[in-house]
Amino acid sequence: MTTTVDLVPGLLTTRDEIAAAFGCGTFQGIEPAVEAKKVFVYSDPSAGEEYGYTFDGRAEDDEYGPLYLYTGYGKSGNQELKSRNKSLYDHAKVGREVHLLVADGKMPDSGQKRQRYIGQMIVDPITPYVTRTGLGEDKKQRTVLVFRLRPAPGTTPVWKERDRLPAAATTAIEEIDVPAQVVIPAQTSVKAKSSEQFTATQTIANVAGGPKTVNLREGLLVEAFKKYLAAADHEHKTFQITIAGEPGALTPDLYDVTDHVLYEGKGLTTRHNIRVAIGQLMDYRRHVEKFEGAGLRVAVLLPSEPSSDLKDLLVSQDVHLVYQTEDGFSGFPLSS
Repeated sequence: MTTTVDLVPGLLTTRDEIAAAFGCGTFQGIEPAVEAKKVFVYSDPSAGEEYGYTFDGRAEDDEYGPLYLYTGYGKSGNQELKSRNKSLYDHAKVGREVHLLVADGKMPDSGQKRQRYIGQMIVDPITPYVTRTGLGEDKKQRTVLVFRLRPAPGTTPVWKERDRLPAAATTAIEEIDVPAQVVIPAQTSVKAKSSEQFTATQTIANVAGGPKTVNLREGLLVEAFKKYLAAADHEHKTFQITIAGEPGALTPDLYDVTDHVLYEGKGLTTRHNIRVAIGQLMDYRRHVEKFEGAGLRVAVLLPSEPSSDLKDLLVSQDVHLVYQTEDGFSGFPLSS
């Protein structure tokens, strides 16, 4: 007898019922159903804390709408973009739907964990995932992939207040080694990278030619500057900052250990982007100075030279400027 499950947001079901209806597994957080062309994502924030999965939950809405964060596959060791994580990341490319379920108590008749169906999702095409640091099942520090999920077009998710990310208990900062999220092509071309990596279902309110491209430009810029720093024998890293009473974490773009400089990169040289970067640097600087020591300098990293008035703005706020040129980066190293 074939089991039928009607995936309506708010549905209460079990892993066994989903597996019987769609032909996927029952044990992992990311369960591809190949023949059904679906990927089922099971989120269980309470159980995840045992394995260092403390990043699951509904984040604050942003300009593109609702956002749910989901920690990837792998209980110990650094998580990588392969296996089940790659199945989720590549879902649009291979034509699979993503369906999100959240653990919601137990079934009264069997004691089996109950799953509440949130709705069909997509992996955010602008920023598919971020990296965070936490303890694994082996109690060792590791890097995890935190996927950013958005409601699919035409889907109205059924959220509950308890689905929100929990607030941090304390304010803390720790250094992290964030792997590159953008691979610089041989011919550094944002357009080429865009067409290579996002060829299917672009769904967030016509973002395909706008924020996504800017995000890729920023990623390429930061990765190019990391290589430039390395060639100059400068050590670099970044930080994960949690704020008491607030969910999630802050991650500055780049800290130059050698010169004690905090950088924030932007993909466009516009007044809006530079003003946002200044605000971010002022926010981060307070915390990083407590961790790395006083005298921290801050700098905006841009893809081109800004106007004279924007340069004056940066000088007035005691923010340094570094921008990319054909030969490298102007403004580096910083003047004293």
